[in-house]
Amino acid sequence: MSGPSAWIAAQAKLNFYLRVLNREESGYHTIETVFHRIDHADELMVKVEDERQRTLDVVGGDFGPVTSNLAYRAAVAYQDAAGWPRGFTIELEKNIPAGAGLGGGSADAAAVLRALDSLSRAPLGQRRLLSIAAALGADIPFLMSGEVMALAWGRGERMLALPHLPERDVLLVVPEFRVATIDAYAWLDKDRSRLGGTGEYETADLLLATEQVLADWHQLADLSRNSFLNPVAARHPKLRPLLEQLKKTNAFLCGMSGSGSTLFGIFENPIVAAATPKFEGAETIATRTSTEVVQPIRIG
Repeated sequence: MSGPSAWIAAQAKLNFYLRVLNREESGYHTIETVFHRIDHADELMVKVEDERQRTLDVVGGDFGPVTSNLAYRAAVAYQDAAGWPRGFTIELEKNIPAGAGLGGGSADAAAVLRALDSLSRAPLGQRRLLSIAAALGADIPFLMSGEVMALAWGRGERMLALPHLPERDVLLVVPEFRVATIDAYAWLDKDRSRLGGTGEYETADLLLATEQVLADWHQLADLSRNSFLNPVAARHPKLRPLLEQLKKTNAFLCGMSGSGSTLFGIFENPIVAAATPKFEGAETIATRTSTEVVQPIRIG
């Protein structure tokens, strides 16, 4: 028998700044980044089940074994932490491209955690949810939080909330190829080792930026960078021409999100669909930067 359910949109994210620091002895890298949500989102329905069952149905692509899916793993992690619910059913409609640097899987996991907590009679609360999120992946704490924009460092679990930027149109350029995060880190390490020396990657510098800089679109555009861009472009030569084509539009900020492969352009004026250029070998998605975090809607 099914209990209550909740619908939620899992918003994607962009990294306007992403610097990868040194690799720790544990094998993990520390990062510093500026996250911002966008309106492009997956949609999830999370149902509480009275029976001991765990079900995930995905529409919009084949994403491998159910038990490896981050949405499923997040629900199991919530069960383990809360001792509730007995079972769950998740219906997931994928709109965010996978392996594209937009945090699609992470957004799904965060949405599941928020949905289940909204349905619980004894919610775990933000602090415990953030702890669960941090154990699942680097992007998940931000996407689990109630923030539209944040500066994050460490492994992404340490965050400073920032006022969201004024809403702007966004054009996503999604190449035909995808990039696995683990591969992007391996390429980055290999290239840095070949070039010799790691001193410049030892200390953070984004924390020196003022909130005034991070609150202004054009100052942020001057600051924007991504440590993964060169390693990914070296393995996928089609990426750089796409980025150069994007820079020739009216976008005032262009870059690559996360470990790739999605490129983004931010526009001062609304995008006119008829005027959107064609990018050979890539899909384009028009969206906007978010001004709020979508909340779960309880059903039943």
